[in-house]
Amino acid sequence: MECICDVRLPLSELNKKSSLRVVHKHGPCSQLHRQDKANIPTDAEILRQDEARVKSIHLKLARSSGSSNVDQIDATNLPAKDGSVVGSGNYVVTVGLGTPKKDLTLIFDTGSDITWTQCQPCAGSCYKQLDPVFAPSQSSTYSNISCNSTTCNSLTSATGIKPRCSSACVYGIQYGDMSFSIGFFAKETLTLTSSDVFKDFLFGCGQNNQGLFRGAAGLIGLGRDKLSLPSQTALKYKGVFSYCLPSSASSTGFLSFGDTGASKSVKFITLSTVSQRSAFYGIDITGISVAGQKLSIAASVFTAGGAIIDSGTVITRLPPTAYAALSSEFKKQMSQYPMAPALKLLDTCYNFTKYSSVNVPKISFFFSGGVEVPIAAEGIFFVRSISQVCLAFARNNNDTDIGIFGNTQQKTLQVVYDVAGGRLGFATGGCT
Repeated sequence: MECICDVRLPLSELNKKSSLRVVHKHGPCSQLHRQDKANIPTDAEILRQDEARVKSIHLKLARSSGSSNVDQIDATNLPAKDGSVVGSGNYVVTVGLGTPKKDLTLIFDTGSDITWTQCQPCAGSCYKQLDPVFAPSQSSTYSNISCNSTTCNSLTSATGIKPRCSSACVYGIQYGDMSFSIGFFAKETLTLTSSDVFKDFLFGCGQNNQGLFRGAAGLIGLGRDKLSLPSQTALKYKGVFSYCLPSSASSTGFLSFGDTGASKSVKFITLSTVSQRSAFYGIDITGISVAGQKLSIAASVFTAGGAIIDSGTVITRLPPTAYAALSSEFKKQMSQYPMAPALKLLDTCYNFTKYSSVNVPKISFFFSGGVEVPIAAEGIFFVRSISQVCLAFARNNNDTDIGIFGNTQQKTLQVVYDVAGGRLGFATGGCT
């Protein structure tokens, strides 16, 4: 597949010094792809990992609203019931850590709070990663966090697990797919760009790490907790960041920090709170349209479970009632094309083998305040092959399960998180 990786950031981003290039982890623009082609997941694996992520999101939010209990870390065996999430971890950026700085390729995730990377000497175990494993002993600015400090205790809200002490503060986090990271909680110099350098950035220095991170050195937490990257850099960036996820695995997007002047085309909605202990960004979906016609879905269908936006969930999840209306109208609009077998959780699929072009009805989402967000053409289908092209939406088990606006539907949108202002913005054509 040809890669247009040399394309520069969009004109709107050229003057934003605090911008990082975003690539799909498994696409040809990613060094991870080039170095580890043998381990690229299949479509079935991606959907299976996505389902695990969604289940863990539902579990985490159920616990957040119904219980204040947290788990005590076991440095050798984390509790499998913790509800953090990774899933397929689709998008990565490169940042610098330490003095002198070492470049690390990290998954970025709006559903996680803590940032961590694998660290030497890998006292437990380290999975295979592309970049050299970070060596704290070779950095002049690294230091561990002490056990009984307020900073150490703040880990509980970010990970859902109480830290423990082993000469210094020890963090632990486990994800829904049983991946985990355990290590020393520390502070270090973080370099986002040549002009944006942050001293004493709090992160996890993982000594025992296992899971499906597939070559990435770790993870950047972009959630709402005070240990997340947006919170730790709020003095400079004012709690504002934005991204555009590329239209395909062979193109690039961006992750930018700071309020550098949102485009006039950005439409803002109010962020909602799905749980007081949640990293997630709540949104209020009010409706869906297909081919310009708003579907007949009662407002109570969307409010029953609420919804979040998530950079790590691939397929948007809808209340069953809403999904049934969407699928039914989409099938009606696409009745001239032959159907194909379902692909895992995707049950509205088509065979386009005999067609050189296809007319696809436009889909829009409506949010609080009457804001309409059109879904790009690239965000409507999940393509396994030309003979199995599936509507990239899925149903939750119940209308009361929280809905998720996933990353397939976010493709090419500029998504602006104004955390301090309590609002979320969308603009079409964000990557061009």
